[in-house]
Amino acid sequence: MRSRMSDRTGAAIRKLRLSRGWSLAALSEQSGVPISTLSRVELGQNALNYEKLMRLCRALEVDLEGLVTREAETAPASSGRRSVIRAGDGPPTRVGGNTGRRGADDLLSKSLSPIVIDVTARSLEAHGPLAVHVGEAYVLILDGQVEFHSHLYAPLIMRKGDGVYFDASAGYALIAPEMPAKVVLVAAGETSFDL
Repeated sequence: MRSRMSDRTGAAIRKLRLSRGWSLAALSEQSGVPISTLSRVELGQNALNYEKLMRLCRALEVDLEGLVTREAETAPASSGRRSVIRAGDGPPTRVGGNTGRRGADDLLSKSLSPIVIDVTARSLEAHGPLAVHVGEAYVLILDGQVEFHSHLYAPLIMRKGDGVYFDASAGYALIAPEMPAKVVLVAAGETSFDL
C-alpha cells in the first residue's frame, strides 16, 4: 500500500513545480530525474530515494526542510485514476470456499481491493477455514441471502442491500445456506485474496 508520506511528497513537488510554471519535462531536465518517475511520484504511486529527492530539492531551489514543510501544508493530490470493471471480467480468485473476480486488478498501489464473490458454500464445513486478511473490509449483498460468520460475533443473516463493515484480520466466512448469492467485498489495501 502506498504511504500518505509519498502522497504528500508528490503533492508538494507538484505544487512547487507548478509555482515555477514548469512542465514535468522541464523539472526532469533541471533535476535529471526521469519524467516517468516524476509522474509516478506526483501521483503518489512511487517514493523517491534520497539521491533523487535531493536532486529535486536543488532543482526546485528548496531545502529538504522546506519540502517537508510543504508536505505538511499539502492535501493529497487527486490521482485521476479509474478502472472499469465489466460484468464477468477480472482475474478469478477464491475467498474461503467461494469464488469470485477481482476488480481494478490493473491498478497498482490501491487503497481498496474490490472483488465480486459468488457465494456458493452452503455450510462452514464447505467453506473451510475462515478467510483472513489484513485491515478492514466491507461486504454488500447484491443478490440472495448470506450468513456472515466470524470469531467475534454470532452469525449475521444478511439479505440483498444489507452490508457489514468489519475487521478482516479477525477471520470471516460467507455462507449461502439456501441458494447461491452474490456479494461485493471491498478490502483495505492491496489484498491478494485467494484466501
